[in-house]
Amino acid sequence: MAIDPKELRQAQLIMLEMLVEFDAICQKHNLQYWLDSGTLLGAVRHQGFIPWDDDIDLSMPVEDYNKFLEIGASELSKNIFFQTKETDPNFKFDYMKLRSNKASIVEFHEKDREIAYHQGVFVDIFPMLTLPNTEFHKNYYNNVFKLIRDTSSISLHTPDGTDSPQVREKLVDSLDVQHQGWEKEDLKVIYSGKMPDVAAWFDIGEVFPLKKIVFEGLEFYAPKNPNHYLGENYSFNFMELPPEDKRTIHAHEIEIKK
Repeated sequence: MAIDPKELRQAQLIMLEMLVEFDAICQKHNLQYWLDSGTLLGAVRHQGFIPWDDDIDLSMPVEDYNKFLEIGASELSKNIFFQTKETDPNFKFDYMKLRSNKASIVEFHEKDREIAYHQGVFVDIFPMLTLPNTEFHKNYYNNVFKLIRDTSSISLHTPDGTDSPQVREKLVDSLDVQHQGWEKEDLKVIYSGKMPDVAAWFDIGEVFPLKKIVFEGLEFYAPKNPNHYLGENYSFNFMELPPEDKRTIHAHEIEIKK
């Protein structure tokens, strides 16, 4: 099903509202976050959403991520459902999402399936770790991430996942215990195994200190060097628009609630 561009734009503006609210909570509690993945690419290339994008991606240092886990449900407005495995027991993923109560999305991997979890349009929030900058740790990280993807629930980025949460938890923990904090200079910033889509490896000095970037006419936080960050995430020239048949979206269907 083709998504109506006007409906997609309405959904994007609803997600932007969620981002504004999230940013305000983070500033209130002195929590760091930054635009990530397609949202960061949109800010750099389009100064807003990639025109066909249907979600928002954010990352946080794991310590701040854990603080938001504690306060999110009580701080967010009634327009947002705070989705975790604890608040939504049928939710299959290990990271947290903000889900809108004003619009819903059916992703392609959810099409024609009975879905019991909240399906509002969403903001993904990923916990980030650091590892020592060694070849051993890079290889370990890549190998563990492959195993985590293999044992994840089916999604756009893990189409062959077997959904083995107990095995996956041990693999995720094996990365968490190696976290080095944020004070040393020669570290690599990585996605926690709770977000298994991309095994990217960033120089800490190119991520911090964070800076502001314009997104949809507003300012939000981004890595210090967005080009370094995007270059580690994407193997192609990310400043060039992809062919139309390569413009990947999550949505099979979007519905704006009246």
